[in-house]
Amino acid sequence: MTGPKRNWIRFWKFNAVGGLGILVQLATLIWLKTGLGLNYLLATALAVEVTILHNFFWHERYTWADRGSAAKFARFLKFNLSTGALSIGGNVLAMKIFVEALRLNYFLANILSIAACSILNFLVADRFVFLQHPPAPVQPD
Repeated sequence: MTGPKRNWIRFWKFNAVGGLGILVQLATLIWLKTGLGLNYLLATALAVEVTILHNFFWHERYTWADRGSAAKFARFLKFNLSTGALSIGGNVLAMKIFVEALRLNYFLANILSIAACSILNFLVADRFVFLQHPPAPVQPD
């Protein structure tokens, strides 16, 4: 399967992993903010990083499993430094706006922050992190 159909299937796989990631992020945020009493911005950044680890594991094995798994650590660094940085920065900035300027509850603000970052994260992951590498050329004997 190639082309637009494959892209749509991958996008839905990305969203399935992301849906689980949302649960991970929200549960971690509640635990850090309410359970441990951390500041909501620090709790957001830490919850996003936990979610980045979760999502990378599943994207590697499910969403982009067809693109090979060579150099996993390098791919993980690319994922963490690209979508991770976008997620942490975007979520913290959006949380600050939603909570302080719009006076929303931190939990609702986090849901909105996740939505604001999701499409950009898919594009970065698909076009930068999980690149399709062409097969190595066959060397003549």
